[in-house]
Amino acid sequence: MRIARELHLQKLIGAQHNGLIKVITGMRRCGKSYLLNELFRDYLLHHGIDDGHILRLAFDMRSNHSLRDPDALCDFVRERTSAPGMHYLLLDEIQLVEDFEGVLNDFLHSPNLDVYVTGSNSRFLSSDIITEFRGRGYEIHLQPLSFAEFLSAQSQDRQQAWNSYLLYGGMPFLFNLQSDEQKADYLKRLFAEVYKRDITDRYRIRMPDELDRIVSILASSVGSLTSPVKLSKTFESMARRSISPSTITRYCGYLEDAFLVSRVKRFDLRGKRYIGTLYKYYFQDIGLRNAHLNFRQYEESHLMENVIYNELLLRGYNVDVGIVEGRQTFPDGHSQRQTYEIDFVANLGSRRYYIQSALQMPTADKREQENRPLRKTGDAFRKIIVTGDHTPLWHNEDGHTIINVLDFLLRPDSLDL
Repeated sequence: MRIARELHLQKLIGAQHNGLIKVITGMRRCGKSYLLNELFRDYLLHHGIDDGHILRLAFDMRSNHSLRDPDALCDFVRERTSAPGMHYLLLDEIQLVEDFEGVLNDFLHSPNLDVYVTGSNSRFLSSDIITEFRGRGYEIHLQPLSFAEFLSAQSQDRQQAWNSYLLYGGMPFLFNLQSDEQKADYLKRLFAEVYKRDITDRYRIRMPDELDRIVSILASSVGSLTSPVKLSKTFESMARRSISPSTITRYCGYLEDAFLVSRVKRFDLRGKRYIGTLYKYYFQDIGLRNAHLNFRQYEESHLMENVIYNELLLRGYNVDVGIVEGRQTFPDGHSQRQTYEIDFVANLGSRRYYIQSALQMPTADKREQENRPLRKTGDAFRKIIVTGDHTPLWHNEDGHTIINVLDFLLRPDSLDL
């Protein structure tokens, strides 16, 4: 089955011939090799690049075992790229090559080589791999399938696909599995045998059950404000033993480095500063989140919020939680100062959007709860409420856009409607 990863493919295309090592990062099994060796290669062929000028090497193949030696690899590449013209190196599982950093830096000195690499071990999965090249690498981060990509690859209608996506997420291999039991088992094993093992091995964690509990706490509180102190207290109540906030911070950092979770800071819109005491966590794949909880906690409102966050990242936005202060007047006439929260503040260059996620707004009080923080910003940036119902797009009396989540996810221009 062919799934067009168009946004990520365009990033690869835009990075051609920029003189840097193109490093495709992302969580395991999210489709890095497919993006590079199938979609990008097909693009090169379609645009007139001779197949003899595209050198693909997968270092996890037994036939390429000898090329894990750095000198053998350099000699092999020089021999195969001696013809005039630009040559494209597509190197998969590059971490299996001894001293791969030195090899890639050597390739950078060859003006006829355009180099693209992927990797999958715990070190290469880390978000800090790009520092290995310090100005000589260009990172292209691949996420699991977005909902639009997920829908494009199957025959279900929008609502059926949405229900499946909220439960099992967007790992591409799921399309090879038929039953719910197979899908659930795959995600559970993937988390336990791959992600957990990567983190445990890389950081030499001696008590992996602590990591398990922390993941469970984060998974149970997606989209909720938290802090190391709060997480530590929750851990102690669950495990009946203590863990320090500094250890919590370290473990959460490991999860971020492996691209399993993303931490979102709070930003004071009036004070124009970050507030560092509380933040939120979202999972890069909600199916893995659900699997870790054994599919016991299915709260559509939190899962929808998580999907919206991932979609904003996919579209290239920097995302914060917005905080704005104002006065609220009560029916008896008295007022008091309140702090209001906006789910997402999405920034890209000079563009800014305020976005609320609301599964339902059945009452006037609920509608006011969602609209009030947007009014309090006091600026003219576009304000959007994404709902979980089937209501067609409309604009309320405040000028705020109300759009259902499926239209929001499936329309690339949904932020500007």
